[in-house]
Amino acid sequence: MRKLNVRKIFENEINEHISSIDFFLKNHFDEFNNFLNLVIKTLKKGNKIILFGNGGSASDAQHIATELVVKYKKKRRSIPAISLSTDTSALTAIGNDFSFNQIFARQIESIGKPGDIAIGITTSGKSVNVINALKLAKKKKIKSIILTKQKCPNRKQIEKFSDFILGVPAEETSRIQELHILVGHLMCAVIDEVF
Repeated sequence: MRKLNVRKIFENEINEHISSIDFFLKNHFDEFNNFLNLVIKTLKKGNKIILFGNGGSASDAQHIATELVVKYKKKRRSIPAISLSTDTSALTAIGNDFSFNQIFARQIESIGKPGDIAIGITTSGKSVNVINALKLAKKKKIKSIILTKQKCPNRKQIEKFSDFILGVPAEETSRIQELHILVGHLMCAVIDEVF
């Protein structure tokens, strides 16, 4: 049985995280700022943010929506935001009666209004149910945004139905997820000051 080197795992994971964060800091401000401007414009017009994703990205969608509705660092007015990953009755009914690939699109059809912003979160950029929801959002004149990785293999396909792609500089799922939640927290920090 090989000896477990916890220090090596500890250092490698943290160093990979630091490397991704440092690259994001030095190279992605303009991209983040453009994304942020879309979000702020949406909210100033009285519209809402709709977030969704699968697995860890579902957790990120729920986490970010909660920070917006409740508070991030300071008390301010509640921001209209919802995660489509939280209603187990809707998710299982849509999955059973229609298809798992429609679990987010069906909810967008129900609650999405022109002028809203739909933020689909997918580490791979290939989640069919996220893509279907963003396509429908675009048809309904809802801003269609995908939060994914920088080197997204189907970027050209995504550009056809997405108003904005925010790709983070990482390849490993865990690092992508860490950057996605950072993007969410950065957005919340600015929203704290604007509203």
